[in-house]
Amino acid sequence: MIKKIIKLLAFGLGGLFLILLIGYLFYSIKANRSASEYLTQLGPEAPLLVDEGESYRDLNKNGKRDVYENKNKPIDQRVEDLIQQMTVEEKAGSLFIDMIGVNADGTLMEKPSLTDPFSFIMASTSEMTIGKQMNHFNIRAAHPKEKMLEWYNALQKRGERSRLGIPITVASDPRHGVPTTFGASIYTPYFSKWPSALGFGAIDDSLLVQEHAKIVRQEYNAIGIKLALGPMADTATEPRWTRVNGTFGENAEVNARLTAAYIRGLQGDSIDTHSVLAMVKHFPGSGALDDGKDSHFPPGIQSYKGGQFDYHLKPFEAAFEAGVGSVMPYYSVPKGITQEEVAAGYNKEIITNLLRERYQFNGIICSDWGIITDKKMIGFLFKPASAYGVEELNTKERIQKIFDAGVDMIGGESVSQPLVEAIQSGMISEARIDQSLRRVMKEKFRLGLFDQPYLDKKDLEILSNPKSIALGVEAQKKSVVLLKNENNILPLDVKTKIHLYGFEPDYSSDFQNVSLKDADVIIAKIQTPKGEGVEAESLMQKMLEGGRLDYTQEQLNEFIPLFKSKPTIVVANLQRPAILTEIDQVAQALIADFDVSNEVILDLIFGNFKPSGTLPIQLPSSMQSVLDQLEDTPFDAEKALYEYGHGLNYN
Repeated sequence: MIKKIIKLLAFGLGGLFLILLIGYLFYSIKANRSASEYLTQLGPEAPLLVDEGESYRDLNKNGKRDVYENKNKPIDQRVEDLIQQMTVEEKAGSLFIDMIGVNADGTLMEKPSLTDPFSFIMASTSEMTIGKQMNHFNIRAAHPKEKMLEWYNALQKRGERSRLGIPITVASDPRHGVPTTFGASIYTPYFSKWPSALGFGAIDDSLLVQEHAKIVRQEYNAIGIKLALGPMADTATEPRWTRVNGTFGENAEVNARLTAAYIRGLQGDSIDTHSVLAMVKHFPGSGALDDGKDSHFPPGIQSYKGGQFDYHLKPFEAAFEAGVGSVMPYYSVPKGITQEEVAAGYNKEIITNLLRERYQFNGIICSDWGIITDKKMIGFLFKPASAYGVEELNTKERIQKIFDAGVDMIGGESVSQPLVEAIQSGMISEARIDQSLRRVMKEKFRLGLFDQPYLDKKDLEILSNPKSIALGVEAQKKSVVLLKNENNILPLDVKTKIHLYGFEPDYSSDFQNVSLKDADVIIAKIQTPKGEGVEAESLMQKMLEGGRLDYTQEQLNEFIPLFKSKPTIVVANLQRPAILTEIDQVAQALIADFDVSNEVILDLIFGNFKPSGTLPIQLPSSMQSVLDQLEDTPFDAEKALYEYGHGLNYN
């Protein structure tokens, strides 16, 4: 009987494998055929010609030097000349930015790969660049640097062979974090490693932040990233929000200084060929979400119960003063702030009245990702459209309302054909589209992409720079906060026998890491609670909805007896303001870790450097105090376990 069952299972698995193989072959053949058809629409490469003794790239291949091809002409004139030559389809494609795949071998992704399951649900490069005529993309890949450079140059060659030779702008979320796990930050091994933004808040040093951003600029430029999807200027007054660690913390004044410093470091004194354009987000401040519910998902409301709307604007005001090139509005509905209660990306009072008119911002306004298409893939996960207040509108009507609000680009979407149809039918005037194109193309020119978009292998030499790596490690050290040090247990003597708990299974220490039985001290690393009590309809919602901040009874039943068994030093990795009350009662020492390396943590514990960071957020003492506080109001947790600004040093 068992043999029969095994035989049936083997037959079933074999059949399933065969079906999947046939499906893959069919999908591959179809993708190859589609790519071949698209490639026939491409023109030749742009020849290098000479005019008045100066060489130039003949991007439209017409044998003469057009104004937009002439680097000596004012940028505004170059932009106007380009726009006059663009078709409606080219204009529409230029106003979307979406995720694009990157093959591990440095080639353009045209068909799905068995080594990359997500490639089966991503559009091919040809479909996006030729079929939809798009020229802005964001990437999550972190393949070997040489392959990333090869891919980038191949993508620019694709842009060069378009009718007008419009270059490609490549964007990315943050890449300079220590964690290797999937998340908002993309682990990139050859970039220097720094603490989280919350860690920079714990340091509160604008000069260091500016130096960090300069290094980010150099390392991004080395592989062709010219647009940074950040910084987050949100002020994290709502502790349940799952993206607290992407902010500089709870103090809007500190956030303003650090946000401005980051933008100056990233863009330079002015935007030019050496710059990386910053896209500050999420205007007018996403750190005050009702009940801490992430607004990727309904209901997406911020009602400012404490009347602190203006408090959350302060970091953005600093960003505008620093000359930030682009702004991303938040997903939420600013309830009670505007007459029409619709999401910010659709909200004319937020985009035009506040951002354009009050703040005189004339850079690019780009919506957050996925506000039009339902069940859109964002970062390889699916989410519903964050179209709060306009759910009844169809795709073209949503696009119309977005542009009517004053937005220039639409993020995480590639629905260029509906925009074409909306222009052709008169729903959206071409003149209105040209307004946004002027802003979008101006930045491509300022970044030097029209004149020289390609990279050389020598550009990679800046990567893995020992000085940059050392500065990143130093910043990690400065970010660590010593919350408690009972009886001055820290620093430990180097001869102390330690037992590591909660560290990666394969992590080995240079110190005496022994069994629990033989240890003098336990060093325990714990993570911030996440996902508890969340009623999620998808994996992405489970990941993004932070839920409760206290540990479950099951977790405490594991932690407390262990931490009581030996003197214990607890290292709390703070993604959000975790409730550490029960743990604090049994720990001899408590350390706040803002995504630093294990080596840095142990160096602190053994006294190789002294702690200097201070808390950039309050740490609440109970879940009830979290429920009682106001989402938009800073420092209002009653009887906080540790107050904002708390931090000890070694005596």
